[in-house]
Amino acid sequence: MAPSLRTVVRRTGLRPLVGTLDSVVRWVAVSELEDPTPYLEGDELLLTTGMRLEGDFSQYVARLVARGVAGLALGVGLSHQEVPPALLEAATAAGLPLLEVPRETPFIAIGKAVSDLLAAEQYDEITRAFAAQGRLTRAALRTEGPYAVIDRLAKEVGGWAALLDEHGEVRHSTRAAKAEAAARELARLRGEHGVWRGGAANGRPPASLALSGPDEHVVLQPLGGGPRPRGFFVVGASRAFSPVTQTVINAAGSLLTLAVEQGGAQREAERRVRSAVLGLLLDGGKGEGRAGAACVERARAVLAPLGGRLPEEPVVVLAVAGDALDAVEPHAFTARLPEAARLPDTARVPEAVRLPDAASLGSPVVVLVAAAEAEKVAALAEGTVGMSAPSAYGELPGALDQARRAFESGRDGLVRFADLAGQGLLTLLDPAAAQAFAAALLAPLTRYGSRADLIESLRAYIGSNGHWDAAAQRLGIHRHTLRYRMKRVTELLGRDLDDPGVRAELWIALAATSSACPPDSSRSSPS
Repeated sequence: MAPSLRTVVRRTGLRPLVGTLDSVVRWVAVSELEDPTPYLEGDELLLTTGMRLEGDFSQYVARLVARGVAGLALGVGLSHQEVPPALLEAATAAGLPLLEVPRETPFIAIGKAVSDLLAAEQYDEITRAFAAQGRLTRAALRTEGPYAVIDRLAKEVGGWAALLDEHGEVRHSTRAAKAEAAARELARLRGEHGVWRGGAANGRPPASLALSGPDEHVVLQPLGGGPRPRGFFVVGASRAFSPVTQTVINAAGSLLTLAVEQGGAQREAERRVRSAVLGLLLDGGKGEGRAGAACVERARAVLAPLGGRLPEEPVVVLAVAGDALDAVEPHAFTARLPEAARLPDTARVPEAVRLPDAASLGSPVVVLVAAAEAEKVAALAEGTVGMSAPSAYGELPGALDQARRAFESGRDGLVRFADLAGQGLLTLLDPAAAQAFAAALLAPLTRYGSRADLIESLRAYIGSNGHWDAAAQRLGIHRHTLRYRMKRVTELLGRDLDDPGVRAELWIALAATSSACPPDSSRSSPS
């Protein structure tokens, strides 16, 4: 804070004549102009010999008061042997502090004295700021960590402080803190879908938000080094924050950011542990009896030191997008899908209709939750949520298969595998992969000149479960004609149509072709 006029008087030996000495002095200006105000900013101590001042001083004094000068000091012994009575009268009427500069006191000495006082004040501010930073650092080293920093910050600013998480929920606040009001304002500024109001660049929040009102001065700052805040802290006081206080607030923000980032590293380590636990559970699901139960017990033992636990059976598996991890993590066991995980029995599925593996899915988040809590936890995640049927831990690979297939269905919101499975096998397959498989399998028939009736004959034959008369009747042809066509189909495909596996693959191929390009009313789909 700048020195007061009283301090300058004590240091320089000026003689106060009229007015109070409580105003602050931020600089010294020397001017002999009749109107020096265009060259002043306010809070200056104006020095003059008054060589151009005489007669009525009221307009001169009024201009100085309007400009907000700290005081007027008249040097005597040159233009004026003493302070003119008219100047005394005008200063008294306007409330302008008026001082006399003795003849032996050089103006430059007054300027140097004020400069020294300002430097001393600045040094004192820096010293106080360093001391406050030290106290904040010691608070950060306490077991309470960020909470202790918030408590210390409130004392340093003479007000209140609060810590908010990345969603704007209050995690810790000091007494009389207006944290809830700050959280509401934060939600308003963030707007819908996390898009910040007020022209924040690249969708990022501003480095600092001033939420001050007439009787309250509030500053809110985001925490974290990345584009997405990992939390916020807010501090308020009844008076405006000085530069020293702003420095202290910024120091607290740095300490809190460091704590948050360190917590993020620990959180990532815990997530890797949970991914390993999920892998252990999946391995246990491939075993039987005691081996599977032993894997579950080992998984519980690994989680126990982290304060985590597995839900009780029956469990439901949820598959959610990776960006939903933060929202779901506090409420259930969550883990990123290990890259080594694969859907069970994929070797038996034709390659063209296999689902993507974990790596190509971008490592979706797997959530294990008790069946009774599944709906509530699923509602926490945005976007698609795949849900398995309730299962035991020994059936976890199959449940994961269900959740991932539901997640990859391409639908929005909650997708239950039970509902998906009830709509037919093709809803469980990737449409593009299924159609590619169909095109490859049926290619010998589609390339067979103009005999497109071979595909329709095959469709009717398989749809009639191999019954010649029923298939011929559906096509409106003689059964011997159908037998000839099926013989030609067998030759072109090089497959035995009496083999159930061959019929199943052909049924999938024909159904995929129908879904890609619906047949006209004269055609029948396999049933």
